[in-house]
Amino acid sequence: MSRRAETIELAVLGLLHEGPMHGYELRKRLNLMLGWGRVLSYGSLYPALKKMLRANLIEEATTTTQVTRRPRIVYQVTEAGHAEFERLMSEVGPAAWEDDNFGIRFAFFSSTDMEIRLRVLEGRRTRLQERLERVQQDLERTQAEVNRYAAELQRHGVESVEREVRWLSDLISAERGEATQTTDK
Repeated sequence: MSRRAETIELAVLGLLHEGPMHGYELRKRLNLMLGWGRVLSYGSLYPALKKMLRANLIEEATTTTQVTRRPRIVYQVTEAGHAEFERLMSEVGPAAWEDDNFGIRFAFFSSTDMEIRLRVLEGRRTRLQERLERVQQDLERTQAEVNRYAAELQRHGVESVEREVRWLSDLISAERGEATQTTDK
């Protein structure tokens, strides 16, 4: 399965884990979750929903609204879908902390074990620190070769990654603090 398809599947299962939704509401919530830079089209959503229906991860139910009295298809997660969501959320490894997947996983961290959350956060931080080192080295090498605006763009990239690394470090410290508090009780 492609990484994008797996990300969409995880996001749909996570949202339906919270409760049944129709396609329009799913797309709206997914676009909010994916962020301003990535928009999910109906052409991507509905094939993913059909695939998940065939795999018995979700099911359709028909409802009518009081306003239009027109039947609407609502999707809800099945037991197999709950199990798949739990499996996907318990995976730790590069796919869990890469740019494409991290935000979606983070959005559903409340239903994830603390040890898994820590491993994903630490993996993301390590990956960003590696990226930061590469970008800083590139910046030092190309500082003299690029124009002012290109250098500013590179500097902005460095600052963004540094900010995310600090944010992740704070989250990891908070997670570890919670773990200490629960073991002390």
